[in-house]
Amino acid sequence: MNIALIAIVAAGVLGAVLGIIIGIVAKAFAVEVDERVEGVEERLPGANCGGCGFAGCADFAKAVVEGRAQPGGCPVAAPEAVADIAGYLGIAAEEKEKRVALVRCSGDCANTVRSLYNGVRDCRSAVLVAGGAKGCDYGCLGFGSCADACPFGAIEIRDGLAVVHPELCVGCENCVAACPKNLIIMVPATAEVHVYCNSPEKGAAKRKVCKTACIACRKCVKASGEEDHMLVDGFLVKTNYENPPPPELVEASACPTSALRLASKHVAGGYGGASK
Repeated sequence: MNIALIAIVAAGVLGAVLGIIIGIVAKAFAVEVDERVEGVEERLPGANCGGCGFAGCADFAKAVVEGRAQPGGCPVAAPEAVADIAGYLGIAAEEKEKRVALVRCSGDCANTVRSLYNGVRDCRSAVLVAGGAKGCDYGCLGFGSCADACPFGAIEIRDGLAVVHPELCVGCENCVAACPKNLIIMVPATAEVHVYCNSPEKGAAKRKVCKTACIACRKCVKASGEEDHMLVDGFLVKTNYENPPPPELVEASACPTSALRLASKHVAGGYGGASK
């Protein structure tokens, strides 16, 4: 009995001592948690897409509270949510222009020269192995790596061409990183006129492999006049997103290959190799 009693008392004393030590250590190494971080995270969409540049919504919320990021840095958050977060933290809401993804290519299967391809149905793998099935080295491969990377279902693969639906795009930029051809750029959501071509080759070389390529005829540049809505980059004309052209420029330009298009018409489809 004495031995059993001694063992019980010893165990109790040891447990009490260990409990005190654990309590002291926990208090000494405790990390102060700012309740505002949780408050900001609750006001975020919770997509965890990484478009803000942080690991997830929790990491972004912490950065906002610490002043390392602005509430508007979340590409998924609606203006109302951004204003709510700013009001909660007592800071000014920074207005940020919404940007959406644009695939600079119009070469679907109907308008491009194609070759036999039996490789992996993945854009990055296709580039490394055989370059894909299309004749243009600068065009969309159409295997859907960008669509797979989009957590919001904003990209559709239509007839071998990636098409972005602007109304669904939140600007997370996951697709930009997924495209091995660097075809996808972020543009102002308000921009309506785009050049759906990325090839820097001469017009004659482009037309051999794609009916809808930009041949740098500069009709759009001339129609733009002195407004500088369009920029010439070698054998490729690009939209000046610092001074976006009005929708009327598409009709006024009468682009012979329809590379210059309205975003709404591009998404709707139906383009051929001539202006429509």
